[in-house]
Amino acid sequence: MLKKHLMAITTLLLIMMAAPVIAQEKPIDNSEYILTPKAPDTPRINGARIYGARPGADFLFRIPATGIRPMVFSAQGLPKGLKLDRSTGIISGKAKKKGTYHVKLKAENSLGAYERELRIVIGDKIALTPPMGWNSWNCWGPKVSQEKVMSSARAMIEKGLADYGWSYINTDDGWQAQRGGKYNAIQPNRKFPDMKGMVDELHAMGLKAGIYSGPWYGTFAGFIGSACDNPEGKYKWQEDGFHDDDFRFSDPEGKLKGSSRYFHAEYSFADKDARQWADWGFDYLKYDWNPIDYWHIRDIHNAIEATGRDIVLSLSNSAKVSMGPGIMQYAQCWRTTADIVDTWKSISTIGFQGQDMWSGFKRPGNWPDADMLVVGKVGWGHPKPSRLTPDEQYTHISLWALLSSPMLIGCDMADMDDFTISLLCNNEVIDVNQDPLGFQAACVEGDENYRIYVKPLEDGTIAVGLFNLTEAPRKIGFVCKMLGILGEQTVRDLWRQKDIAKVPYKERWETEVAPHGVVLLKVSPGATYERPMGNNR
Repeated sequence: MLKKHLMAITTLLLIMMAAPVIAQEKPIDNSEYILTPKAPDTPRINGARIYGARPGADFLFRIPATGIRPMVFSAQGLPKGLKLDRSTGIISGKAKKKGTYHVKLKAENSLGAYERELRIVIGDKIALTPPMGWNSWNCWGPKVSQEKVMSSARAMIEKGLADYGWSYINTDDGWQAQRGGKYNAIQPNRKFPDMKGMVDELHAMGLKAGIYSGPWYGTFAGFIGSACDNPEGKYKWQEDGFHDDDFRFSDPEGKLKGSSRYFHAEYSFADKDARQWADWGFDYLKYDWNPIDYWHIRDIHNAIEATGRDIVLSLSNSAKVSMGPGIMQYAQCWRTTADIVDTWKSISTIGFQGQDMWSGFKRPGNWPDADMLVVGKVGWGHPKPSRLTPDEQYTHISLWALLSSPMLIGCDMADMDDFTISLLCNNEVIDVNQDPLGFQAACVEGDENYRIYVKPLEDGTIAVGLFNLTEAPRKIGFVCKMLGILGEQTVRDLWRQKDIAKVPYKERWETEVAPHGVVLLKVSPGATYERPMGNNR
């Protein structure tokens, strides 16, 4: 018997030795690069200071507040028709009367209280600050599912991102099946068994829901779009069986070689699809094709307007600046670039070379979009740690904040490390992105080696980004007078959240910036309304 056992063990060892070794991905530990201080246990209200909605539309705003729970919220001066859930901080309802309402928010826990004003503007515009949230594409690609979407939504709450103003949960390409239902609109495939239930659950969490489509016969990922070549909405490639179980186009034998789904078909179903999205309760639409054109922008805009629901319209991709004036009439966001990837070449080209021409179009309600964030684990269906170095990730977030670009996280939020969370949960950096003025930073100095960006903020201070574009450390600085400031200034490091210098306005101040890195600053008081005394020339 013992001999048999020894033979069996020997055989097992030989099999194990012969088996191929599967390399395990070594986790990347970026904890030493964390700069953002932990939020205090006392209450603090973060995020946008202004919020817009249309009269009679569904209103949803979750007060973003850090601090230990339980926490109790209050809101004085809410428009009639809105109500606050004091335990969750969710404001909901329908405001009927136009106007600007100065609402005093308050958050209290066992350690103290915090107050801050929120301007609620009931009028003709929505998206008065750049949308902040999550999109499924850069992480899951066409493999997105209801389970994955809700996993990220729960992570947005549990990991504290919602406490900083992150609010949109957007499902990208990959949810579509066939047309049907009440409106003969696109219906979800088996990966989304209960679309209405999913949206209702997101709203109950105080989060908003986004959906994806495009005006072509098919989408980039091979699902049906909001157009068809017959009035019944029947897609021949689906009827002939050229699809997988999720109704994605599939032709492994090449029988349809040479055919294209990326064309504008005769019949638009945008009005039917928009009514379905509104019935489900969606708050955001990414509408994707290239090149974008006025006819289809107006078509989807009118379809959304007819629903009576506040739905942010985000156009994708590669908008041309000559179209800017027209786009502003119909859309809240529009992509200024092709798809971003997680490389220095991609983020630096998009950020430093592709955005300046759009500065004149950026304002509350209109946000040229530099594309989604590629921090954390991304991979378009096969998530892996971002190839950006920690310093490049700081540059990425800092530049997008200065540009007032929409901020849509592209990683698996359920699998974020502490470094990624620290990048996305810095209230002072978010304040730069969400500033009510909505200005885009201007490059005031620089060349192929460095850039200095300046962004005026509503409180009179200015945000300054010192960017090193080289692969070696570099000293970068400025004279306050060059930035258009009078008087002595306090320089604050926004990532570290601490004041680091007092600088007379005629003296040069500089600091070392890491390769491909950034030092993001706030200079104050900036512009002042105090009466000058004595000789200040």
